[in-house]
Formats: sequence, C-alpha cells, structure tokens
Amino acid sequence: MKLPELPAELTDFKPEVGLILGSGLGFFADDRIEVVGRLPYGEIEDFPVSTVPGHAGQFVYGHLDGKRVLCMQGRFHFYEGYTMAQLTLPIRLMAQLGVHTIFVTNAAGGINRDYVPGDFMLLSDHINFLGTNPLIGNQSNDDTRFPDMSEVYDGALRAKIRERAKTEGVDLKEGVYLATTGPSFETPAEIRAFATFGADAVGMSTVPEAIVARQLGIRVIGISCITNAAAGISKEPLSHEEVSETADRVRPQFADLLAGAVALA
Repeated sequence: MKLPELPAELTDFKPEVGLILGSGLGFFADDRIEVVGRLPYGEIEDFPVSTVPGHAGQFVYGHLDGKRVLCMQGRFHFYEGYTMAQLTLPIRLMAQLGVHTIFVTNAAGGINRDYVPGDFMLLSDHINFLGTNPLIGNQSNDDTRFPDMSEVYDGALRAKIRERAKTEGVDLKEGVYLATTGPSFETPAEIRAFATFGADAVGMSTVPEAIVARQLGIRVIGISCITNAAAGISKEPLSHEEVSETADRVRPQFADLLAGAVALA
C-alpha cells in the first residue's frame, strides 16, 4: 500500500515515540502532551477514519517528558470493515517518520481471575486469534518477509517499566493478550478456551499493529487497561459503556503509568 503524503509540519517535527490510545484512553493526548499540532485522519488522503465512540480520530503530536511523540487519538479495528493493510497503515507512517518505539494501549477484558476492572497489564506476549495476519499479501522488497516474533514486546524496556511501577507503588500486572475480531464480546465458552491457551486478557486490537511494528524493526510496548471481567467471569452483561466508565475512573493512574513508561523509552 502506498503511503499518503503528510503535511510538512508533521514530517519536520520528526517524532521519536508513537502512542496508540485505545477505547476510553484518548484523554491522555489532551491531558499530558504539550501539543504542537493536530492532524485529523479525514484530512489525510485515502486514510481510514475512526468509527467507534471514544476514538477522536486524529493524530496529536507534541512533547512529553522531553520526547517528541506522535499520538493516535483513536485507532482502527478489523471489525470496522478495514483491511489489515488499512488498519496498520499508521504504523508504516510512523516508521517512515522515524519513530523508534511504539506504545500500544487498549481496553481489555480480564480472563485471569486475579485481575479486577481498573487493573493495568503490561503485555508480555500475545495470541493472534484474528484468523489472519497483517503481513499476508504483497510486500515491499525492503520488508522482512518472515519476521521473528520471539519477543514482540521489548523485554528490557518492560523490565524498566515494571521497576518504575514497583517504586511508585503501582500494582502492574503482566500477562498474555489475546486478540479476537469482535465486535461481539466473547462467549463464556470461548473465555474458558482462551484461558486454557494461556491468555490473561482479551481484546479486539493491538496485535496487528504490534506485528507490523516488529517487522519494521520498531520497539513495542503494550499496556492493557482491564476495563471489565470477561464473559462467564463477570456476573453482568458486557457493554461498551462499562469499558468507557472504567477507563474514565482510572484516568489519572493510567496517565501516570503511560507517561512514566514513555520517559523510559
């Protein structure tokens, strides 16, 4: 897929760190980034637009703890009808701009029974249950055709984030994220099966972006906000409203955790 042209204001900014903010987490761009500029997705030629409530649909770029950051305030999902190439296009743009580290955040359902809504989980690994892969199809001659996925989420940086969280008294979980297509929530039987696979949390994003980032040699960190207990564990029906309400409740803690992690990149 041909990469669209971006305005000179953004290319001249030369971002170092990319942030992808998941459902209910877009506030971080407004609360913590010293904003230099904004670029709505709709102003980029042939670029997808966010269709899910809680996803503003724009790039926000600026400074955070001395780092030049490019933030996706709203992401794309497979269930919105986009192709894998479309929903990972932002990662390829970030690589072209010079981003060396990407923080991918998401709202997730807790499968691990030690997790409660409002917990944060650092991704140690993932399970791709999307039924496809973003690297399928024609590739540029410059791309690695068979990228290694032994360590998708950078171990050295994860260790620094864990240590910082411990010092600050943050109960940061660490576990395996499983991605499904959505948009329906999972059934209790599916959650029981995912638990046997070794999954600690489940969501509908993150994995395609992480795969493409690793193909391009970008360092990746994933952070989930556990916004609900998964089906069969939760006593209540699942809803997108619950996801947003939990994300809003832990807003200050999430912002502190992500800002502190970015400072270590």
